[in-house]
Amino acid sequence: MVELFAQNQIARISLLVLLFAAVATGAFFAVNWLSVRRDLRRRLEPAGHAPIDFAPGQSLRGDHSAGAWGKLIARIEQSGLSLADTKDRELRQRLAAAGFSSPLAPRSYTLIRLCLVVLLPAAVLLVNWLSADPPGMMIIYVEAMVAALLGLYVPTLVVQAKSDRRRQALVNGFPDALDLMLVCVEAGLGLEAAFSKVGQEMVQSHPLIAEQLSLLVLELRAGRSREDALRRLADRAEVDEIRAFATLLIQSTKLGSSIGQTLRIYAAEMREKRRMRAEEKAHRLPVLLSVPLVACMLPVMIGVLMLPAVIRVIRNILPAMQGAG
Repeated sequence: MVELFAQNQIARISLLVLLFAAVATGAFFAVNWLSVRRDLRRRLEPAGHAPIDFAPGQSLRGDHSAGAWGKLIARIEQSGLSLADTKDRELRQRLAAAGFSSPLAPRSYTLIRLCLVVLLPAAVLLVNWLSADPPGMMIIYVEAMVAALLGLYVPTLVVQAKSDRRRQALVNGFPDALDLMLVCVEAGLGLEAAFSKVGQEMVQSHPLIAEQLSLLVLELRAGRSREDALRRLADRAEVDEIRAFATLLIQSTKLGSSIGQTLRIYAAEMREKRRMRAEEKAHRLPVLLSVPLVACMLPVMIGVLMLPAVIRVIRNILPAMQGAG
């Protein structure tokens, strides 16, 4: 490979172009990160130095389109290439379940898939072109097709994996949140104050639970009804336990039953489910261990047990059979 780059001028130029692209990409993301940090620091400075002017369409949470990534997406869409998905609502739900709740997340996801579909086959073609013994056209075509399929489906698999990990983290931390919520309600706090207190207390131990409860409290303080806020919490989390919890609180509020008693019963059920999941994993462990035991240890044990018999056959029986012959 070193001799190829030393003798082939096109290979050296291609390598330099790739290095330049890598350095430029790193510099672009570094400048973008520094600009975001500078803007954040500027917004956090105490008021009084200069009045804060909000541009049209900018919210109190910040301008999502002010970053370099948002500008890139805007320029691409202005050029005539639409990055909007035909199933935008379902895509937003899947990305939100994976933790990507930015308004630009669906378009960024589509742009990443398009870039991978184009760049991965181009990289395969470049590697085959620079190789000393390039394969046939059919092999190159198959490799490019596989690379394009990887670029198309790898982002989906990554989003699905992050969604599953996030959902598992919510399921594991929800019983602890219910216990803290029960303590707060029995201590005399209202339901909204209990949500706020539990969210503050669980920032370090279960940040995803804290984030969901903080969003719920913000919606309640903004004037949204408790039923609507709880249903939106269940839709954001996409976890059966949280969806059942929201339905239970809505029914308890409508029927006028005790919130503390409801939380106590449901918290006990959640702890029992978590214990059953742990027992299920423990019972699956012997079955999972049997595969490496059979694949690795069984051939070794058979070899150790059969080796003395094989040696005896070679030393005694084979010479006797040769002498008889």
